[in-house]
Amino acid sequence: MEKGTLIEFRLDGERRLAVAERPEGKKDWIVIDEKGQSHKIRPQRVEYIVGGESYQPSDIPSFLDQVQDYLDPSSLEIAWEILIEDAENTTPQQMAELLFSEQHPVACYAAHSLLSQDKIYFKKKGNGYEPRSQSQVEEIKHQQEVEIQKNREKEEFLTHLQQALEGTTIDWTESDRARLEAISKIVLYPEQNHNYAQEILTSLRKNSDPQAVFRLLVQIGWWSEHENLFLRRSTYPVNFPQKVLDVVQSHLQSLPIDPDSARLDLTHMKVYTIDDESTTEIDDGLSVEYLENSQNPRLWIHIADPTRLVIPGDELDLEARRRSTSLYLPTGMISMFPSELATGPMSLVQGQTCHALSFGVVLDELGAIQDYIIRPSFIKPTYRLTYDDVDEMLELGLTKEPEIAELAKAATLRQQWRKSQGSIQIQMPESSIKVKDEEITIELLDGSQSRHLVAEMMILAGEVTGQYAKENNIPLPFRGQPQPELPPEEELLLLPAGPVRYCALRRCMPRSEMSLTPLRHASLGLDNYIQVTSPIRRYTDLLAHFQLKAHLRGDKLPFSKERLQEILYSVGTSAYEATLVERQTNRYWGLEYLRRNAESIWQALVLRWLREDEGLGIILIEDLGLELPHRFERNVYLGDRLEVKVSRVDPHRDEIRFQEAVRANL
Repeated sequence: MEKGTLIEFRLDGERRLAVAERPEGKKDWIVIDEKGQSHKIRPQRVEYIVGGESYQPSDIPSFLDQVQDYLDPSSLEIAWEILIEDAENTTPQQMAELLFSEQHPVACYAAHSLLSQDKIYFKKKGNGYEPRSQSQVEEIKHQQEVEIQKNREKEEFLTHLQQALEGTTIDWTESDRARLEAISKIVLYPEQNHNYAQEILTSLRKNSDPQAVFRLLVQIGWWSEHENLFLRRSTYPVNFPQKVLDVVQSHLQSLPIDPDSARLDLTHMKVYTIDDESTTEIDDGLSVEYLENSQNPRLWIHIADPTRLVIPGDELDLEARRRSTSLYLPTGMISMFPSELATGPMSLVQGQTCHALSFGVVLDELGAIQDYIIRPSFIKPTYRLTYDDVDEMLELGLTKEPEIAELAKAATLRQQWRKSQGSIQIQMPESSIKVKDEEITIELLDGSQSRHLVAEMMILAGEVTGQYAKENNIPLPFRGQPQPELPPEEELLLLPAGPVRYCALRRCMPRSEMSLTPLRHASLGLDNYIQVTSPIRRYTDLLAHFQLKAHLRGDKLPFSKERLQEILYSVGTSAYEATLVERQTNRYWGLEYLRRNAESIWQALVLRWLREDEGLGIILIEDLGLELPHRFERNVYLGDRLEVKVSRVDPHRDEIRFQEAVRANL
């Protein structure tokens, strides 16, 4: 290198031209760039030497202007197509000759610039450049197209987001949705890393704090103000896959062949279905058959028969298994089966001939099972009644429907019999929270005679199923509960009667268990019990139907004991998650109801202690059936009643604080 040599080197990654000024020491050179700035560099940093003549720093701008006329990146593709045939290496000088038919300094430097910046066709190899293979070029082009598309989608997303923030309703694209889902995870899983989502928010100049992100998602209409985060965090699927919906449409157009060709025809029998007014999946009905040679009638419990439409292992079965249960939320139900089936051909619809699995039971004088039959059947529901309807009929003593009174009598007898067998009755207040059009209603569910009637008949069907399975050694999902260690009677009597005492009992009750062999259910007072009355809404009930009906037909059981155990384990995990979502969602809307009624004064009962030494306990808001924490500022006792009002509540944070209300003297 001599004084006046024009060279290219890199400064902080940027290509820069400079003129050699003088040597510095044994190895370094001082070079001057076009701005007159000097740089000390070593020869190894020189990336290209422009030959041919001596230059001054002031010549650099005009030199670059001349080079600019030659810079057409598309010309490299033509050169690559020529050179790839022989896979020949090339130098900037050779490329200048090939591209421009010239080899003067400007053309050669232009060729060097094109080659050194090219990321597609050529790669550096020694002092020259090697053409990439056809497959490499295609892959690089594909990756560039993908990157261009990503950038385009990102810009489109930023535009859509800004429009949404200004109040425009946006039809979000698939790529928009993917980005919004990524951002949503900051709220749903704040403990995880969300680099991609944070990068998006940074480009928007938005805060990545979970609360700020939640407000942003609400503001743009992606989420509602009361988005169910518990459901979103769960694995419970909200929508049905298309392949399941395709099966539904096929069944609606043409019902499959009924595997139970010898159904018992009970369409002549009067059948009552009793549910809440809002219930759309009707899965049980009741009848009374008066027998000629018996003082005791036969009680019929008819259960909807979805296995008429579902085959073990088909798409409907696998989807129901994945869900494990219908999800009952204040905002509405998410069904285990698509609603077109669940509320249509699977349900016991008034006035229609329906497929059922019917349990006919004769009780003895004490309420124990004297005789029973189980048969697939045809029924035709006569009346669709609500619990209020039945309560009114019982209260008025209507003689036109003596079957209702007969069922109520049998229910009372059954309850007395189960009590004699050691059943444990716990009657805690329960409430139903409903949200419709953003309006919240909380209804206290009293232990009405009609609800008691239906519950006892369902328990009876469960005992009959358990007895049949035990007698025939059929692997079925038996329900049980270990015997609890209850407080001594004298200790219980010290507690106020009612919710406080029931609460103390409830805390002693072990969790229920499931087994493929009979086991005792302590709180029900039964030695054999299998839930079988909600096959549209509970997958373990559907499993019981599969096994039970196969045995009744004399067919091979669809599930071996080992396979049944595997399924029950999986379903149990999913069902627990669903129960948790229901509980959390109900609590959220309970707190939201209290937030909206923050000025109200509520009657509360001191229910139990959490940490008595700190004055922290649980109160029961009696009008709402809600159990919530409260820190007492004075001495109170279990069973004391007080008036409270909300002092602070945040449903999203699951926080609530009460203060004792002091009424003004009038």
